Amino acid sequence: MQITRRSLMAASAGAALMPMAPRLSRAQAADTIRIGVLNDQSGLYSYIGGLNGVALAQAAAQEFGNRGFQVEVLRADHQNRPDVGSNIARQWIDRDGVDMILDVPTSSVGLAVAGVCREKNKAYINVGSATSDLTGAQCAPTTAHWVYDTYMLAKSTGGATVKAGGDTWFFITADYAFGHALERDTSGFVRAAGGRVLGGVRTPFPGTSDFSSFLVQAQASRAKVVGLANAGQDTTNCIKQAAEFGLTRRGVKLAALLMFVDDVHALGLPTAQGLVMTESFYWDLNDRTRAFTQRVRSRLSNNQVPNMVTAGNYSAVTHYLKAVADMGVPAAKASGTEVINRMKAMPTEDDAFGKGTLRADGRHIIPSYLFEVKTPEESKGAWDYLKLLQTTPAEEAWRPLSEGNCPLVRS
Repeated sequence: MQITRRSLMAASAGAALMPMAPRLSRAQAADTIRIGVLNDQSGLYSYIGGLNGVALAQAAAQEFGNRGFQVEVLRADHQNRPDVGSNIARQWIDRDGVDMILDVPTSSVGLAVAGVCREKNKAYINVGSATSDLTGAQCAPTTAHWVYDTYMLAKSTGGATVKAGGDTWFFITADYAFGHALERDTSGFVRAAGGRVLGGVRTPFPGTSDFSSFLVQAQASRAKVVGLANAGQDTTNCIKQAAEFGLTRRGVKLAALLMFVDDVHALGLPTAQGLVMTESFYWDLNDRTRAFTQRVRSRLSNNQVPNMVTAGNYSAVTHYLKAVADMGVPAAKASGTEVINRMKAMPTEDDAFGKGTLRADGRHIIPSYLFEVKTPEESKGAWDYLKLLQTTPAEEAWRPLSEGNCPLVRS
């Protein structure tokens, strides 16, 4: 099996300049599935997925083996810009024969690329974006959404925080599609539980690193909980600066609504201890996740462990290739809609996420897990950071099919 990497370069003016993938002969093209991993490889989300996400997509392709067709994995950096992401998607499909686009964090980029893939009838598996709109009003027959979304995060982390007494909230929200959706979905759970939203502020994205003025506004609101409707370095910067300001010492609870094990590693247990977070994958969850981690860890940079996005790329590629093998390469290349339909008809299963299903709206249905960050004394070593508080079964973790307003769902 041939696995290759292709990178994106950007001109100073911001236009995407991407080297062409090698031209294939007609026979090779007919016998080769091309997967394009499109994510942030240089910005504030690059450590969440980035090149490690590419590496685990490649691992899945290699483990799948040669079952009568070749697989190539291409990669590109969308720079967290919808225009760049859309242009790359079009070039990949029109010029380079890409059959499936994968990952695409940053919800504004994720939604834009979903539109391109729908127009071009190419399969699109979103792993890194969180907006629940991908399986809601903006769902598409060519789209699957794999590991988490704003509804699941809001229900698990937000719901648990309200139950623990955090009934007044102030939001610090990244000002783009992801932040808006996460604040919206969490506010709904807060109010449904009898809580109140006292206010909020939207922070410029990207480019914000100083959150001091926003934290001052949160403190002035006298809310019991500050909801961080952001991710990546924005989240870790908020948590660090809140500690410096002494917010948590004054009894204010931080609700990090999207947080990864990598964020805990960056913060360190003395700062992150006690935070709650929701994941659909944790490397030390069970025997299968530990075995998976041991198998793929050497592929990851800086001796990291997989997180739910990089593991999600592995899982998504595994299921996609099973569908391709089941329906045949010509049919898979001809219609992204039919590939996604075949994926929906087949149960999902892999060592990272166990068993699951792909719902009519494209939502991958798996359990979610609420964790608490361990104290330094509880941790047994590097990356031993989380303890399980509760499990939400797959059938309860996600927005009900009837409430998403997805046009694909017939009432």
